[in-house]
Amino acid sequence: MTTPTKLTAAAVTAAIRDMNGNISAVARRLGVCRQTVYSYIERHPSVKDVLAESRETMIDNAESALYRAVLNGEAWAVCFFLKTQGKGRGYVERQEVVNREETLQIVTRVVRRATND
Repeated sequence: MTTPTKLTAAAVTAAIRDMNGNISAVARRLGVCRQTVYSYIERHPSVKDVLAESRETMIDNAESALYRAVLNGEAWAVCFFLKTQGKGRGYVERQEVVNREETLQIVTRVVRRATND
């Protein structure tokens, strides 16, 4: 029988920081399952704070990479950025929704045209 791994706050926080908040990678490093790490984090607020901080740092890194891609003129990045950040300037994708009565009127016109042809 395998002896269970004893987790410590120092070991878990170090792994969280090293793995940039990726719990699967943290669990592999510590030799435990993900649920064990999640349970440990829930019982230790200071470790939970480290996880939140690590994930915020990853978001900052992703934003920086996106900004670099936009400045380099990468079309996918420009499109994504404008769709998410340029809404106030009209860069949106949306479906037009009409109310029930307008839909009924449109369908009625189409059916009338089809039957008159």
